[in-house]
Amino acid sequence: MKLLDGLELVGYIKERQAKQVRALRQSWRVLPKLAIVQTIDDPVIDMYVRLKKAYGADILIDVDVHKVDQSDALALINQLNADPLVHGIIVQLPLADPSQTDALVNAVEPAKDVDGLGDQATMTPATPMAIDWLLAGYNVVLQGKSIAIVGNGRLVGAPLYRIWSDQGLNVSVFDDTTADLQAAIGGSDVIVTATGVPGLITRSMVKPGAVVVDAGTASESGKIVGDVAPDVRDLDDITITPEKGGVGPLTVAALFDNVMAAARVVADKQGQQDI
Repeated sequence: MKLLDGLELVGYIKERQAKQVRALRQSWRVLPKLAIVQTIDDPVIDMYVRLKKAYGADILIDVDVHKVDQSDALALINQLNADPLVHGIIVQLPLADPSQTDALVNAVEPAKDVDGLGDQATMTPATPMAIDWLLAGYNVVLQGKSIAIVGNGRLVGAPLYRIWSDQGLNVSVFDDTTADLQAAIGGSDVIVTATGVPGLITRSMVKPGAVVVDAGTASESGKIVGDVAPDVRDLDDITITPEKGGVGPLTVAALFDNVMAAARVVADKQGQQDI
């Protein structure tokens, strides 16, 4: 078994980002800042927010977390949109009331939509970007491969399917309600799963030599788990993300790449053209 270890790659990315942030701060007096709007208390969400704050501190990007009632979220987003010192805004999902997801995500100014989730977004969503980085970092070639995406959510599955389809890749999308998931994905060369259903992907669904990227997250008995059943990793002829440290670290890194891109736009307006 070969591991797709995001932690192995993220150190190089973080080093590059730290140098670019220092240039923004020291040479151009642009202090990159990310604002996180959170409307729900949840151990999984709290963990990811802490990771983002810690990563930002490591590369000198300020991260402000705003925990608010969902009824106050729209007003807060509008306030952050108008604040020139805030370069990136994310609405931490899921919301307490998911029916308002579209309205709140689309309320973020496109230039500050560093999650890339709004209808007018110009930036690539962080997790699809991270998956591309991870596969490229381990020289996994997608052209000519049969690719299955399991999960069609707005954070991972839907944007990843759109990106890869636009590249002309042979990609299909399924979810946890697919009638015969084993038959649907069993012949796939590459499987990317992001449903949040623990153990959904079983050994019988993974063919010899397949590449498996587990981007699913759920809380089970107080532990963060993915979509892949534990015994899948007993297969010795596959390439797969580890239980921890696969896509997650690179997702955080990709998010901050988008924050830096938004801050560079501000630097450009101040006369800097190449940071």
